Amino acid sequence: MIVQMRICVPAELTTLVADLCQQQAGTAEVALHTGASILPKGDVVLVHVARESVEELMEKLRALNVESVGSIALTAPDLVLSDRAERAEEAAPGEGADTVIWDEVSRQTGEESRLSWTLLSFLVLATLLAAIGIVTDSTIAIVGAMAVGPEFGPLAALAVAVVRRNWRLGGRAAVALGVGFPAAMLITALITWLALPLGLFPRDVLDRASAAEFIYHPGPFSLIVAVLAGAAGMLSVISGRSAALIGVFISVTTVPAAGFVAVALVLGEFSKAAGSALQLLVNLGGIVAAAVAVLYFYRLVTKRLPDGDVLRLRRQALRARR
Repeated sequence: MIVQMRICVPAELTTLVADLCQQQAGTAEVALHTGASILPKGDVVLVHVARESVEELMEKLRALNVESVGSIALTAPDLVLSDRAERAEEAAPGEGADTVIWDEVSRQTGEESRLSWTLLSFLVLATLLAAIGIVTDSTIAIVGAMAVGPEFGPLAALAVAVVRRNWRLGGRAAVALGVGFPAAMLITALITWLALPLGLFPRDVLDRASAAEFIYHPGPFSLIVAVLAGAAGMLSVISGRSAALIGVFISVTTVPAAGFVAVALVLGEFSKAAGSALQLLVNLGGIVAAAVAVLYFYRLVTKRLPDGDVLRLRRQALRARR
């Protein structure tokens, strides 16, 4: 797994950055384009490096304050044919699939945590689909609602915010969840209330909805499933295996629980509404807790750049700027 890094730096830091890239274990290629950057003015260094070495090199570049005086961009080439690249991957410690690039995880979860019309629309549609599955006793519709629900993005962002102490990211994710779910439930309740006079379903529909009984009966397995799903979801984000997220979506009952709360409140089934609300909270809490645990584990096992090396690099950067 080779990653291409495009590093834009002022001319006074070019030699230092190029040397760091060449000395980094796992580096396959380094190319220098002098004066290639117009805004900001400076040079461009292109590096092909094994994924498992990216985070260490990023820490070194952050010590030089490159992200403030220039920029760092990461891309993953679809195909790299190079014996040097193969040797670089062998020389790099660890496995690329097990590597956390923290800035990449923060960016990915940050993009999915914003309260946007797209996220709100998906959440409303998923909750409505869940409500239809509940009143029609359709397991297929309920599972479809699970797959459509976009709630894992903000939940993953909350976990990243806790581990990295990025409270701005956590605040955005909390707003997305705190506004998104109530809005989706309110719209679902309104449509349910309008559908009752039309005779689309009877008032005692919840007594017959055998397919939805698991939604308002939270138990130990509700928490266990949420924890397993949260761990699997965060692992899929870290490893870039997005296909695994589908399994995460259809294994937890967050959106169906929200839909059930809306329908039950309109029909006056307050005890069932309370049970499904508890199911929703258990799922949300379990997912976030498991995701936090996974990230803390990776933080513990990931090799960090020693403080002495960070200070040494900062002093070198200061000398280079003089």
